[in-house]
Amino acid sequence: MNSDFELNVVILAAGIGSRMKSNLPKVLQPLANKPLILHLLNTLQGLKPAQCIIVYGHQGELVKQTICQNNTNDFAINWAFQEQQNGTAHATLQSIKYLQQSLATKPKNNFTLVLVGDTPLLQIDTLQKLITTQMQKQSKLTLLTAKVANPFGYGRIVRNAENQQISAIIEEKDANETIKKIKEINTGILLFDTNFLIQNLPKVNNNNAQKEYYLTDLIAMAVNKNLPIASNVLEENQSWQTEGVNTKLQLANLERIYQKHQAEKLLEKGITLLNLNNVEIRLSQEIICGKDVIIDSGVILEGKIVIGNNVKIGANCVLKNMIIEDNVIIEPFCHLENSIIKNNCSIGPFARLRPNSELGENVHIGNFVEVKKSMLGKNSKAGHLSYLGDAIIGEDVNIGAGTITCNYDGKHKHQTIINNKAFIGSGTQLVAPVEIGENAIIGAGTTLTKTAPENQITVSRSPQKSINKKIKK
Repeated sequence: MNSDFELNVVILAAGIGSRMKSNLPKVLQPLANKPLILHLLNTLQGLKPAQCIIVYGHQGELVKQTICQNNTNDFAINWAFQEQQNGTAHATLQSIKYLQQSLATKPKNNFTLVLVGDTPLLQIDTLQKLITTQMQKQSKLTLLTAKVANPFGYGRIVRNAENQQISAIIEEKDANETIKKIKEINTGILLFDTNFLIQNLPKVNNNNAQKEYYLTDLIAMAVNKNLPIASNVLEENQSWQTEGVNTKLQLANLERIYQKHQAEKLLEKGITLLNLNNVEIRLSQEIICGKDVIIDSGVILEGKIVIGNNVKIGANCVLKNMIIEDNVIIEPFCHLENSIIKNNCSIGPFARLRPNSELGENVHIGNFVEVKKSMLGKNSKAGHLSYLGDAIIGEDVNIGAGTITCNYDGKHKHQTIINNKAFIGSGTQLVAPVEIGENAIIGAGTTLTKTAPENQITVSRSPQKSINKKIKK
């Protein structure tokens, strides 16, 4: 919490979002694989609010559950239920008891920021500037407005011709043809002096075409009382920050805007993107990377990603919560998750690393190899068509094509241990729990159920037979 002022944040998140044609509430629709409202909550962390009051309604328990399970911020969240959606003023009114408690604690420089829950692209510096304007001009409320090419559907900002001060906000359905030509719109983001908000919010009426209680009516109240009003304006090239979501088309457009800005952040870090418009970034925090990293088209980055120097990631790979050290080559169509790849490894194409796997230096995992909860030591390789699960594999081990660690007996998982310099022939089944000694060779086609001693060849095959019988053609 900032010592110079106390900031309350009210997020209006009760809407149904019927035009989304979805069972999910609007604020839980996904952007970069994360609910819209969680993007907004993460942005608010930089403001250090005293509290965040979420006004919920439609599928409220699901909204609460999702936020409580995924919120990583350290500010308090309070909940206010709006049973019927009667407009933005009515929604904000549901939070008034929490605002009164805040005002009783800090009556001076107490502000309330009202946001809508479907504006995930809002930037922290935009909100910080709004607070700075409020404090400098000592206004009763400060609006964030935006200039847009197509203002249809938005409330228009009406300014006094003499001094360009805001005199009113006219909603689309209440606007005449002259008002509809105005390009400056209300973003729905307002910063109030909390005392002013508490005193005047109950006075808002619903004398309008929608028969709803508009929060923006407080503008006219302030004007009528000659109280100071301030505003910050987003120009057209910044108006994307406040774009909301009412349809799946709008959601898809927001996704593209978000991805473009995330990709630009990677370029600023020095990463080379071979296709700027076809990389999906769903990071939980900013990527950590070295120099000369190249990422090809269609790559998805998700969670926490750490990449070293001189790493090449091929087309259409999926990386989630990965640590990748220097000089690693990842060929196309690999799916890598919650694992560690050390220096000079080569992966793929069409390889899969499942969680809790670790590849030592200079390991090769080839096409159609799946590794799950296993460790491979330095210089080991599995070139193709193998499954390695719950295994500890030493250094300089060769895994032949078609090798399978049979780690599951129907009830429990068991471990396979392969010691240094072992050679596993093609088409081998290693029935865990089992251990293969150092320098051991396992003959192709073996089904291994007991320990294979070091420095020996172990083979288990049924005798080959040829039956003298005519085969019908």
